[in-house]
Parts: sequence; C-alpha cells; structure tokens
Amino acid sequence: MELKYPIILYIGIPVLIAGLVVMHIFGRKRKYRGGRKVANTGFFRKLSEYESQKQLRRVLAIVLEACIIGALIMSMILAARPFRTETTSNGVKKRDIFLCLDVSYSICYLNYDLVDSLEKVVAGLKGDRFGILIFNTSSVLYVPMTDDYEFIQQKLDQLKEYFRLQQIYQDSQYSYDQDFSQMMETLEYFDAGTLVNNYARGSSLIGEGLASCVYSFPRLASEDRTRLIIMATDNAEMALSEPLIELDGAIDLCLKNHIKMFGLFPDQETYDKGNYRDYTSDMKDFKAGVERTGGTFYQQSKTLTVEDIVADIQRQEALEVDELIITKEIDQPEAFAIALVVLLTLGFGAGVVLRS
Repeated sequence: MELKYPIILYIGIPVLIAGLVVMHIFGRKRKYRGGRKVANTGFFRKLSEYESQKQLRRVLAIVLEACIIGALIMSMILAARPFRTETTSNGVKKRDIFLCLDVSYSICYLNYDLVDSLEKVVAGLKGDRFGILIFNTSSVLYVPMTDDYEFIQQKLDQLKEYFRLQQIYQDSQYSYDQDFSQMMETLEYFDAGTLVNNYARGSSLIGEGLASCVYSFPRLASEDRTRLIIMATDNAEMALSEPLIELDGAIDLCLKNHIKMFGLFPDQETYDKGNYRDYTSDMKDFKAGVERTGGTFYQQSKTLTVEDIVADIQRQEALEVDELIITKEIDQPEAFAIALVVLLTLGFGAGVVLRS
C-alpha cells in the first residue's frame, strides 16, 4: 500500500502527539472543573460500589481517548489517500502457436533439431498458447492448444525420443536383436495414429496435415488472436489416392483464417536420405505456399541451423505483437473507513456511558 499525500501524516502525527502531551499536562493541573465541593467523602470512597464505578469510568475514559486518537489517525490516513499500483496489459493479441510436423522418417533429423530448439522457446513463453499436431498419412492432435508449458515440455521430450529412434532406424543395419525389437515397439506406438490406411492412401499428405492443423485452433472464427503455424516438412507427398485437400487448398484456409506460416525445409543432404524426388521442385512449391500466408520460409543449411531459425521466428513475432502497458492507481480506503466508523461508534458509546 502507498499514500498519495504522505505529507499529511508527516505533519499530522507530530501535531497530534504534541496536542496530547499539552492536553495531559494542563489537564492534570486542573483538579476541579465546576460543581460543588463535598466534605467528608472518605466514607463513600471506601465503598466497593464507588471503587467499581471509579474503575469503570477510568476504563471508559481511556477507551474514549483511544477511540478519538484512532479516529484522528484514520482520518489523516484517508486524507492522505491510500492506494495500490496495478499494472495491466491491454490491447495485446496473445499468440496461438501450432507446431505442425510431418513425421515421415525422411525428415527425422530436421524434426529432432526443431523440437530440441523449441524446448527452450516454450520454457520462456508467457501468455502464449502452444499446440502440436503430427501427421503422415493421417493427422494426430498430439497436444491440444494449451498454456500448460510443463505438459508441453513433457510431450516435446517424448517427440524428441521418437525422432531419435527414427534416426537410429534410418541408420541401422536392421540387426534384429532385443534392442531393435524394443525400438520398433516404441516407433509403432507413435506411428499407429499417423499411418492409418497408409497402404491405400500413401504417405506425407502435406495438404491434409496442414488443413487439420488449421482446424485444430480453438474458436477459430470467434476469438481474435494472433495465430501461427510452424511447419516442418520435405513436401514429398506420396499419395496413392486423391487427397482430400492439397497444399494449395490448405494454404487458402490459412489465408481465410489469417494464419501465418513459418516453413522449415531440410537441406538437400537430409532430403536425399529419404527421397528420390526433385529437391528444387518440392522446395519451391512449399516456399511459395508459406510466403503466400505472409510468413517466412527457411531452408536448413550448414550456415542456417534450426536453432537460428527458431530464434529468428521469435524475433519477428515479438515485433508484430503490440503490447500496451497501463499502470493504474487504485484507491484503497475501505479498511481505514471501516476502522474509522468502528472507532467513532465505540467512542460515542463510551461517551454516552460517561455522561450518564
């Protein structure tokens, strides 16, 4: 608690103390204050009733004086205007950030680095909400939009382990020992939701994955928030039947719902480990789609690491979210006003009894 005009107390308290000192000094010198003197009162002074009345009046006089002093102090505090300072943030469009991951094994190296870097970002989030969607043939809402950062960290750790095992699988010589069996059991657990009917539909259905991510944002039409998608893919769609929506159609959904994308594309060495397609063509198509949303396309390279990319995304979005900080002074007279009323009531009661 603070006081708007503390000078009132700085002056008032010493004046009050001085007044009390003067009053008590001069009050003691005046033994009689009117009325008639009565002789031979010794008998009455020895009566127990007289002594009890005397003690009662003394207590009431102390209570009355204390109430008056307390009421004066409360009045001075109220005149000094007690208040508290409250800082609020208005006009902020908090961010909803979705991590949209193509979990096909061909980009497990890029995904591992991205998740590893994002763990540090999530630890520093304040007010933003975060979600994770993974896809291959089918999509899985791995983490619904939430601001429970501890939970997000746990899920990112699990994903990092998944991508680490994908790397081992990609690099292994397929020696079917016990460790390999345990690894496959873990991989199959994660793959189960993202490879539904893949024998008929194919894999890496990029458009469907992105569209699923768009519609995973909560209150998409009614809530006004800054929405971002960080998407990692090699854009190497292997459809065996016509997808429900292609990448261009999913980009249109992003534009319709004012969602900006940040696209991460692997370097050619990583791309070539799992694909036999045209690297330049897949990169250009994805780049064009990302930039249509007003976002930024990043191509992983030896000079531009995933950690650098994530740091750049943070910087760009920090510039776009304007925050208006308002500091308000809120008066807090309630406690002192109640205390003043209580003191006046007690003092009035003590005064009435003293006069009776």
